[in-house]
Amino acid sequence: MDGFPFTFPYRVRIADVNYGGHVSNAAVLEFFQEARIAFLASLGPYSEIDIGQGLGMILPEARVQYRAEMFHSDELCIGVRVEQVKGSSFTLGYRVERDGDVTAEGETALVCFDYQARKPRRLPKPFQDALASAS
Repeated sequence: MDGFPFTFPYRVRIADVNYGGHVSNAAVLEFFQEARIAFLASLGPYSEIDIGQGLGMILPEARVQYRAEMFHSDELCIGVRVEQVKGSSFTLGYRVERDGDVTAEGETALVCFDYQARKPRRLPKPFQDALASAS
């Protein structure tokens, strides 16, 4: 997938489909999360709740553009890339394809978060470096 150094395969489950017979709006955000979890793991020992130094992340903003319907049992490829890294946040971009055709695109803004203090924090340097190496 051009421009997306990390890809994640996903097969649409019946639980992803709504009463209209196609993938629901909310399911696409779950596709992004599944791909994001795999992407973080590919960078090292990282997860949404552990990016080092006792810190995790929260998602304050998500954007999705739906390009085509997706259906039960579709074999999808979800691309993930780093769009931007700032002091305490970063943005990931996503593209969902089926047989090379784009079905959805989007971005999520993620903020480094100290769950003990319930406050945003700066991204740990090793995690910033891992994001930079994935760009």
